[in-house]
Amino acid sequence: QVQVTESGGGSVQSGGSLTLSCLASPNTYTTYCMGWFRQSPGKEREGIAAIDGGGATTYAESVKGRFTISVDNAKNTLYLQMNSLKPEDSAMYYCAPLCGHHVPASALNEYDGWGPGTRVTVSS
Repeated sequence: QVQVTESGGGSVQSGGSLTLSCLASPNTYTTYCMGWFRQSPGKEREGIAAIDGGGATTYAESVKGRFTISVDNAKNTLYLQMNSLKPEDSAMYYCAPLCGHHVPASALNEYDGWGPGTRVTVSS
C-alpha cells in the first residue's frame, strides 16, 4: 500500500496562501492518479483536486481557480498550492492515490491508507 505523509498546513488569514506537500513512495505519482482531500469537523471527507499519471489536473468547483495541484516526480512529492483562502477552507487535508473529487464518498470511507493529514486554519 502506498504510504504518504502530508505537511505544510498552518494558520493564515482570509485571502492568504499556503502550499501543502505530500511525500510518497518512489514512482507513486507516475503509477497512480493522486488526489488531495479535506475533512472539516462534522463533515464527510471530500476530494478537491486530482492529477493523473500524465499530469492532467481537475478540481472541485469549490477550489477551482484558487488551488493548484502539481507533482515533482524527482522528489516523489505532490503539492497543493492554495491561494485566496477562505474560512470555509479550514480543514484537515490529506493526499492519497485516489482520483480526488472523482471518487465517490463510499470509496473514500472504505479506503484505509490515509496519512496523518495536515491542518489548515483560515481566520476571517
